Amino acid sequence: MEVRRTAPVKLIVPDEHRDDLHESARQFLHCANRAAEFCWGDDSYTNCVTANTTARGTLYTELREETDLTANLVQEAIRRAVQATKGCVERWKQGKRVSQPEFTSWSMVYDKRSATFYRDRVSLSTVNGRVECDFELPADSPTPYERYVLSEDYEFRASTLQYDKATDEFYFHITTRKDDSDESVVSEDTEHQKQTVLGIDLGVNSLTVASTGTFWQGDGYDHWCREFEKRRGEMQQRGTQAAHNALLRLGKREEAWRKQYIHIVANEIVTEAVENGCDVIAFEDLTDIRERLSQAKWHHIWAFRRLYEYVEYKARERGVMAKQVAPNHTSQRCSRTDCGFTHEANRDGEHFHCQKCGYEVNADYNAAKNIGLRYARKRHHRLRSSPTSGSGDAPVDVRVNGGTLNGKSHQPIAGD
Repeated sequence: MEVRRTAPVKLIVPDEHRDDLHESARQFLHCANRAAEFCWGDDSYTNCVTANTTARGTLYTELREETDLTANLVQEAIRRAVQATKGCVERWKQGKRVSQPEFTSWSMVYDKRSATFYRDRVSLSTVNGRVECDFELPADSPTPYERYVLSEDYEFRASTLQYDKATDEFYFHITTRKDDSDESVVSEDTEHQKQTVLGIDLGVNSLTVASTGTFWQGDGYDHWCREFEKRRGEMQQRGTQAAHNALLRLGKREEAWRKQYIHIVANEIVTEAVENGCDVIAFEDLTDIRERLSQAKWHHIWAFRRLYEYVEYKARERGVMAKQVAPNHTSQRCSRTDCGFTHEANRDGEHFHCQKCGYEVNADYNAAKNIGLRYARKRHHRLRSSPTSGSGDAPVDVRVNGGTLNGKSHQPIAGD
């Protein structure tokens, strides 16, 4: 199984070479936007170019002549535009509103030929030759850089150089990869192995809820988000340079605090899965979550996205998979496996009351069970339809408060 890790590292860029990086980024964005313009088809997604070979074959020579970028940087800029176009095409096919990709944020993508690593520094290609930048690593050890970049188990992959205008600092987000065949890492090549699923609902009122009935309310998270917002408002009102500098420092502290909080929740979710013998943690698909949960707090939306990312890699290290399932009607469907009645009137805020069978329970808990059941039914259907899976009788149970629900038979085994 492939395992990927990203280690953000602050760079110490020599003053005489800072302009080289800025000009390189400007030309990189020029190439990406030129490629996006080439790939885009205004009338239909069928006219869009989504093959990297086609875009590169047409644009490469022209963009090399227009810029001073190295060959690898030009190719990465083209690839970025093609990938963005592919994403738009998928949304377009689903009837969603899309527009031609446009790249404005300061960033460049480096592959292993345009970035050369040494133990304490990196050599980067620019429009004015190579620039060597030292790493500024935190005092804590081991750092992600030491664990993943310096490790012989991981190989370097395309990584992103970014510039923080507010702090005038450069950061290199180094991506690494390894193929992990360790038995402690979960493998999906176990078609007939019985699985147990932990369903996770990303709630509007609570931060998240598990199908086991464990709630992460997020009251402390909301409190400190309000406190940070209050402090920002006070500093903005002062309007002084000192206040501006303090605001930048506050922003860094807030971001670090948010990440740490979500790390804690992610660890607890993975522990919940392990302690309950779960092989899979099922989340609702986060695509378009901002539109679907328009009433959710903005910082909850941020937390939801980051939470899945953290759980995904933390779970893998403990032999558990993290998966996403379609979120359609999980909050309106009755989770009783002998009912399943779906109607918008079933849910009223935090309360769920099935209009057909009368089942009453916390709405987010009901949704968490439905998410687990949706994964179980989806996997059972896939096994039955697979020509190599025999009878497809590998059961998938959903862990709930006090027992399990069987995803194969759709009948409760125990519990609520």
